[in-house]
Amino acid sequence: MMGANDSGDAETDLASELGRLKEEHRDLDAAIEALKVGIVSDQLQIQRLKKRKLFLRDRISHIEDQIHPDIIA
Repeated sequence: MMGANDSGDAETDLASELGRLKEEHRDLDAAIEALKVGIVSDQLQIQRLKKRKLFLRDRISHIEDQIHPDIIA
């Protein structure tokens, strides 16, 4: 039996995941910058981190859309 609180729980779960993804996205920014300024830059690792960042950005956007959907009249 689904109650009114079920949608609140789902939104809380999404908000929690959103916060975690945003934090990981920021951490990747820092890691990429650290690799760029290193003595020997690891281009393959930088590309992997950038790819992960793009995935996170898309997932963040998707979750934000679920939490705050655009209502088209």
